[in-house]
Amino acid sequence: MARLTLTTFVSLDGVMQAPGGTDEDTSDGFECGGWQVPFADEDMGTFMTEVFDRSGAFLLGRRTYDIFAAYWPLVTDPQDPIAARLNTLPKHVVSTTLTDPAWENTTVVSGDVPAEVARLKERTEEGELQVHGSATLARSLLAHDLIDEINLLVHPVYLGGGRRLFADGGQPTAFELTGARATGSGIAIHTYRPAGRARFGEFDPRV
Repeated sequence: MARLTLTTFVSLDGVMQAPGGTDEDTSDGFECGGWQVPFADEDMGTFMTEVFDRSGAFLLGRRTYDIFAAYWPLVTDPQDPIAARLNTLPKHVVSTTLTDPAWENTTVVSGDVPAEVARLKERTEEGELQVHGSATLARSLLAHDLIDEINLLVHPVYLGGGRRLFADGGQPTAFELTGARATGSGIAIHTYRPAGRARFGEFDPRV
């Protein structure tokens, strides 16, 4: 059984929409696409290579899948640590409209998505089942307690609006910090594992 991991880039205010380009995702009038680009550095690349080295299969939302499918098949260098994995390993895209994906080794996940994802975790025998980006899918997986680990790459920029990973109304959940590092450009990389429901209390005013 594979661990299901989520890796995502976020701003200081939690926005994960369109990090990689100005036209990547302008839905809902978002005008800050490409906010990650000024901070991308060698340290970030090293971390992402480590992440992809652990991959056994990928699970993607439709929007992220379309972005990846338009770019990574064009990267044909077999030594590229990310392209080599994305182009050859199994890819599962959650969609109700995609029927005939052109990207090699892609299958469509539909219907009861949480149940299908649970089965994918069981069937993935080597490496991690990795989610990258895919905000809507990630929120659904979190709500169903299906994510085993989150890699948050927090960029030192405030955007003021856009699609966020943690939306209002989610289940309060505690997390355990299992790894932390920073890149030269100021990206704070935090790795968390869910640790059950959040607990609450009050400080003793006598202390």
